[in-house]
Amino acid sequence: MLPDIKTILYCTDLSKNASFAFKHAVYLAKKTGANIHILKVVEELSNEEKFTLQTYIINQVSREEFLKQRLKNANDQLQERQEYFWKKIAPEESAMRKKIVSCEIIEGYPTQTILRRSRELDCDLIVMGAHEKGWLHTLLGSVAKNVLRESRIPTLIVPRPEKKVHKEKSA
Repeated sequence: MLPDIKTILYCTDLSKNASFAFKHAVYLAKKTGANIHILKVVEELSNEEKFTLQTYIINQVSREEFLKQRLKNANDQLQERQEYFWKKIAPEESAMRKKIVSCEIIEGYPTQTILRRSRELDCDLIVMGAHEKGWLHTLLGSVAKNVLRESRIPTLIVPRPEKKVHKEKSA
């Protein structure tokens, strides 16, 4: 027998496809009664990026403010996307908003952070969207591919929706 899904970790990169994946997370929560934790991982700066930041922003306070602003921008964008999503959803579905029990922005390495939070939150399912560019490697995206490979719980990678082609009618 398959285990019940009580807790879903929805991971977002804030792309267009992420919203599509969120619809799947909400649908699954509705069908299973699960709670949803939302996670956005802001990639930790590389050593080269940190060196560049120290080189061009000499003032320590300004550097710290810049780093805080990165997280604030991600949080603002996540909140905007959430508000837009809930405005567009059918009114009878808006009750599902109460199933969102946390919304986090964490700076770190995406794959490791997603896997760690899924364990810490005792999640039963990870839901995330496939990346929007490239072919095989980036078809899934390196983060999605690595999470899928390393996760010990079911992981749903939602593919990009097919673009609707508007065909002209011939007269």
